[in-house]
Amino acid sequence: MVEILTGFVFILVVGGSVVLGSYLDAVRSQAVRRLRPEAAARVPVLPSPWLVWRELVARIGTMVPASSKDQPALKRRLIRAGFRNPHAGRYFYGFRAVGVVVLGGLALFVGLHNHNENTFLLVGAMGWFGFMAPSQYLSVRIRRRAHQIEKGLPNALDLMVVCVESGLGMDQAILQVARELMAAHPEISEELSLVNLELRAGKRRAEALHNLAGRTGVEDVKKLVAVLVQTDRFGTSIAQSLRGHADYLRTMARQRAEEQASKLAVKLVFPIFFCVLPSLFAVTVGPVITRLVRDLIPMIENT
Repeated sequence: MVEILTGFVFILVVGGSVVLGSYLDAVRSQAVRRLRPEAAARVPVLPSPWLVWRELVARIGTMVPASSKDQPALKRRLIRAGFRNPHAGRYFYGFRAVGVVVLGGLALFVGLHNHNENTFLLVGAMGWFGFMAPSQYLSVRIRRRAHQIEKGLPNALDLMVVCVESGLGMDQAILQVARELMAAHPEISEELSLVNLELRAGKRRAEALHNLAGRTGVEDVKKLVAVLVQTDRFGTSIAQSLRGHADYLRTMARQRAEEQASKLAVKLVFPIFFCVLPSLFAVTVGPVITRLVRDLIPMIENT
């Protein structure tokens, strides 16, 4: 009996020791796990469809032969449209090639499916449209961006006048205006930020300003650059020159608006003549003609 009781106590002590040791080891492992930095969970990353499409277009644009003479002009147009990616030219040629192939293939499928006799003419027209669509989109972007720059330029000049009169230099004023107009006029803010980066890189102020005029292609910006270069060269008052040029820009904008308003009457002649007058005649003269026909024809037949 004593041996059995001793064995039972031994088994109980050993079992308790094992359980206690396992519990303490689990607590220690949990504490170590808390102190150890968690590894980033490996989530399978699927490529975005847009990224795949963009990479495909870039590869196609790389394979498309391009003339070296057209590269500077295309790069200048892309910059004026706001595309500053070094590979923007490849995307442009890629979209052009994809547009020609997709639209031409779609026109060929529709023409063969409908047994159209002008299938090849339709394919040529759609292929030409796909070829010209990127260029036309680029032109629209250039005009829209130029309009936004012209619209916000007087406000930028007024803010620059305030900065110069408060004691800032020309370079610091350009940087401050770029920061303040980031939300209201992002196009002007972007261009002035590039001017500031060129000045930090060591370019002369006149060269940086001429680059600004070349990037935008806006006539008002070219005039502003000419004023700033002359002011810097002859040492005249920058604030007075900027204020005068801002007033000039607002006067020119008001004159352009008045010119457009004066042309409005002439432009409305054709819509009124071809759209409004026929409906007006149908509403006013139509019932009278109907009544005359209804009353006069029986009288003529009776006589």
